[in-house]
Amino acid sequence: MSATTAAATATADARIPLRGHLRHTGALIRRNLLWIRQDPESMFDALLMPVVFTLLFVYVFGGSIGQALGGGQDGYVQYVIPGMIAMMSMTLSQGVGTGFSQDFNSGVMDRFRSLPIGRGSVLFAKITVELARMLFATAVLMIVAVLVGFDIHHWGGLFAAVGLSAVFASSIMWVFLTLGVVLKNAQSVQAMGFLVLFPLQFGSSIFAPTQSMPGWLQAFTDYNPLSTLADAARGLMVGGPVAHDLWVTVAWSVAITAVMAPVAIHKFRTKS
Repeated sequence: MSATTAAATATADARIPLRGHLRHTGALIRRNLLWIRQDPESMFDALLMPVVFTLLFVYVFGGSIGQALGGGQDGYVQYVIPGMIAMMSMTLSQGVGTGFSQDFNSGVMDRFRSLPIGRGSVLFAKITVELARMLFATAVLMIVAVLVGFDIHHWGGLFAAVGLSAVFASSIMWVFLTLGVVLKNAQSVQAMGFLVLFPLQFGSSIFAPTQSMPGWLQAFTDYNPLSTLADAARGLMVGGPVAHDLWVTVAWSVAITAVMAPVAIHKFRTKS
């Protein structure tokens, strides 16, 4: 796409009123939901991932880590479930990038960009549907969590933790949308996502306390937004300090969105 065409596209977007953008976003959300309905296998990760990870960490690692926490396996359940809500927000965010890349390679995005619709509407619709998938996965996670012994102490805290995870997930999705536009295929997006997700998830307080980690790794976990998200969710759901981790997570979310959302929209408008 030439610079002249990109400028014309931006000008056309500017002429679309807010109501038009909302209408376009709603239509695209419906399109994406209908696609999931026609391809229910695309929900397998949101359905199975919470089950597999919960059972794996509770019954394989719960005994040893729980003893270190002083509460056994039951204590570890209370520790790890809030962290896994944070993990869901990061892991499922990757799907928005792979799906976006597949739409480009199938020619769907070329069709969208030929229509008189707001370009940002395509991206916002993708994020909305992926957030719905994340909330579905979180609901599955909580059902399994209760079955393995998790006690919900504060229902308000649970909903607040899920909301905070959704805010953080929406910011990370802009990163994966950018990768979906820049990289050539879904496999490349998935590989790059793995390189980003793996150190962030396991170099955090999601699955185990960080006190026993080497000093250099603790320094990394202190700045890892997944640690602050997990600790904030833990405080909201089972009790403990919340304010610092809450505001740090919100600050990360705002900063990532402020940087990556304009980049993703620009790359989408100008992709040739």
